[in-house]
Amino acid sequence: MAIDPICDMEVNEKTAKWTTDYQGKRYYFCAPGCKKTFEKDPAKWANKPAGSGHEGHSCGCCGGR
Repeated sequence: MAIDPICDMEVNEKTAKWTTDYQGKRYYFCAPGCKKTFEKDPAKWANKPAGSGHEGHSCGCCGGR
């Protein structure tokens, strides 16, 4: 399972609907809102520590934890 870099949700790489590539790496997202947030500033999100998500996203995936 991949981890959505925005909200830290697990995403199945085989069934993921929303992906993007950045600097040779594929990123997987739980919802289009997380993908959009990532694509606005990929450098910010690509190297963030796991577990520090839920900042500034609006996917609705986690109820705004």
